[in-house]
Amino acid sequence: MNEVNTTYQVLLYYQYVTIEDPEEFAAEHLAYCKELGIKGRILVANEGINGTVSGSIEQTEAYMKKMHADPMFADMIFKIDEADKHAFKKMHVRPRSELVNLSLEDDINPKEQTGQYLAPKEFFEQMQEENTVVIDARNDYEYEVGRFRGAIKPDIRTFRELPDWVRQNKEMLEGKKILTYCTGGIRCEKFSGWLKREGFEDVSQLHGGIVSYGKDPEAKGQLWDGQCYVFDERLTVPINRTEHVVVGKDHFDGEPCERYVNCANPECNRQILSSEENEHKYMRGCTAKCRVHPRNLYIKEQSLTEAEIEARLAAIGEKREVNI
Repeated sequence: MNEVNTTYQVLLYYQYVTIEDPEEFAAEHLAYCKELGIKGRILVANEGINGTVSGSIEQTEAYMKKMHADPMFADMIFKIDEADKHAFKKMHVRPRSELVNLSLEDDINPKEQTGQYLAPKEFFEQMQEENTVVIDARNDYEYEVGRFRGAIKPDIRTFRELPDWVRQNKEMLEGKKILTYCTGGIRCEKFSGWLKREGFEDVSQLHGGIVSYGKDPEAKGQLWDGQCYVFDERLTVPINRTEHVVVGKDHFDGEPCERYVNCANPECNRQILSSEENEHKYMRGCTAKCRVHPRNLYIKEQSLTEAEIEARLAAIGEKREVNI
C-alpha cells in the first residue's frame, strides 16, 4: 500500500481566449473558488486565463468539470500533479492587462501566430538534431535549478527582456532550427510567435511545457537535468524519470544544491539556492549588504543579539558597517 497521502491535486493550466470583462470575471471566479475551497493563483486578462490551483481530488475534479462546461474553456488542458497537501496558502484571482509580459509595443496573439507545437517525444528527438538551438524562455532563477541539457540560457532576469536579448544575439540563431520551452507552455506561445514575426522561419515549442514532458510515457523527462521550478509552495518538482542530475549550485559556496530560499532582506527578496547550513551561516542575506540590512528578516526570526551578529559576520570574514 502506498504510504504517501495523495488526496490532493495541483492543477496547472492556461487558455488564450477572449474574456470581455476580466475584472468582472475575476471577481466572480474568485467567489466560486472560495466557495469550492480550492487555493491558488489565477490571472485573468482580455486575452485569456492562466492559473495554478490546489485542492482535494474532489474539489479539483469539480473545478475542471465546471471549467470544461464553459464553451470558452471546453478544450482547456489541465496538467495534474498528485500532492499530499495544498500548494498554496490562499486563493487569488487577479485581473491583468496581459497574461505574460513581453513588453511589446505590438503584442502577439497566439491564436493568430505561434510556433509549431512539438509533442514531448518530437521535442526529445529534435533537440538532438544538428543545426538545432534550444532556448530556455524562463527567468534566470528557474534555469539555475534545472534545464534541458545544452539549452541556451539568455542573459536576462525576466521574460520581458527576452526580445532584446534575441535582437542582440541574432547571429547565434539565424539559419537554425529554434526550439523553445517553458514551464507549462504559456510563455512559449507568445515568444515563439514573436520569433516568427521577427523573421525566424523554423520555430517550434514544447507543447504543454516542461511539466507535460516529465509526465510523457515516451519522453520520460529524458535530457532534463535538475528540477523544474514551479510557482507555488513546492518550489521545485522532478522531471527526468530515468536519471537525476543535480545542476543547481549553492549561492554561497557553489556546491550542488536544489534548495531555494528568499533573501532575508525584504527589499531584495531574491530567490537563491542555499543549503540549510549556509542559510544560517550567511543569515540568509544574498550579499554583504543584505546580511546587515536593518530589516533583515532572518535576524528578527532568530532574535539574534548584536554579539551573535558580529560573531557570524566574523566567521565569514565580514564586518558590520551599519547598525541594526
